[in-house]
Amino acid sequence: MEEAAERPEEQALAPTPPRRQDTPQAPETSNASAQSQDMGMGALLEQYEETQHTQLRRGELVEGTVVLVDREEILVDIGGKMEAVIATSEIHDERGEPSLRRGDHVSAVVIVPENAEGRPVISINRARAEIGWRDLQTKKDAEEVVSGEVVDHNKGGLIVSVDGVRGFVPLSQIVELRRGGSEEEVEEKLRSMRGQNLFLKVIEMNRRRNRLILSERAAAQERRAQQKDRLLAELQAGEIRHGRVSSLTDFGAFVDLGGADGLIHLSELSWGQVQHPSQVLRVGQEVDVRVVGVDRENKKIALSLKQVEENPWNRIEQKYHVGDTVPAKITKLAQFGAFAELEPGVEGLVHISELSDERITHPKQVVREGEDVSLRIIKIDPSRHRLGLSLRQAEEAGEYDYSGGGYEAWSEGTSYVLGGATATAEDNGSPPGEPQAEEQHEESSEPAANGTARVPEH
Repeated sequence: MEEAAERPEEQALAPTPPRRQDTPQAPETSNASAQSQDMGMGALLEQYEETQHTQLRRGELVEGTVVLVDREEILVDIGGKMEAVIATSEIHDERGEPSLRRGDHVSAVVIVPENAEGRPVISINRARAEIGWRDLQTKKDAEEVVSGEVVDHNKGGLIVSVDGVRGFVPLSQIVELRRGGSEEEVEEKLRSMRGQNLFLKVIEMNRRRNRLILSERAAAQERRAQQKDRLLAELQAGEIRHGRVSSLTDFGAFVDLGGADGLIHLSELSWGQVQHPSQVLRVGQEVDVRVVGVDRENKKIALSLKQVEENPWNRIEQKYHVGDTVPAKITKLAQFGAFAELEPGVEGLVHISELSDERITHPKQVVREGEDVSLRIIKIDPSRHRLGLSLRQAEEAGEYDYSGGGYEAWSEGTSYVLGGATATAEDNGSPPGEPQAEEQHEESSEPAANGTARVPEH
């Protein structure tokens, strides 16, 4: 009992053993727990991001790389550990060959987020169209000209492919289509244009309605305006340019110089007399012209056809001399005389006093427009482009060329054939070709009362 009683005291007197120090170990346990939690959150975030990436939406635009190509399918790695399959209709090209090769980078649109095999189905063609719509909108806003291939046609116009988008060009917007043609001609023309590349301009587009209307005519006008500005900047007066006659008017002819039309005024068509451009040119004819003026401010070009050739007045003194008797054609009558053309561009005046030895009141009493006559040159003035001619001096020299045995003179309804076998006087009632009328005029040495030309003696 005593031993037992002493134990408590011994126990009280004995030194207290040290306690386990758990406090220093607490931080290590906390760090490990935190690290474990961080790793769990990172994995969850990565898994979440992958899950979000795989949640594709119909119509979404994706990019990827072709990883498998065979006769059955084409697989594209679109990231996120996902492989998409190309739409069956786009696997092969027109020749039946695979449309893509391994390693090709493609852009595509999701058309089925997940098929029966768990893969998304994508379309490259729709992606091209989607990108094309965006590009076309940008080009429309910038009023740019686009290029498209004719892929089909119908009664209303052409169907074209522009940047992967199918558009329509109405008949009224086709440049080469001739208006007023029969249905067969229009059909044949549209059919012949298939496969051609056209320059076009977007005039209407609606992405939601899948509507794209284009115009070749508007594009041609814009391109022509650009070419005209460039041509106007290049042209210099005096240059010789090659062009094609585009149209004829009463006042001249327009010539296409390759981007701009220039005008050849009626007076610049020929050195000779021209009443209408059709006497010299025809539409579509190719010609060389001289640039005589460029109005850049008003965008007008003046051309000359005759100045490409030598001015005939430059050699007039070498070809003609005073005293020569030459054939000519009466071109115009005036109160003071008659104009006669010796050759294109060389015209002279027969003064009324040089038409006849008898007194006349108007040249029409002796000659008429278009009549061929022989005239004597009495004056040459090259510097002023003046030529003096005489009919009566040619007659006096006996060198007048009586075409058909004589020439006709008339006045106020009276007509005579002078120097020939017959003469007629309609106002005295004598029948044409009556010998009595001829003898009557031959016997008279006085001029007729109405002022007709005298009858030459034979």
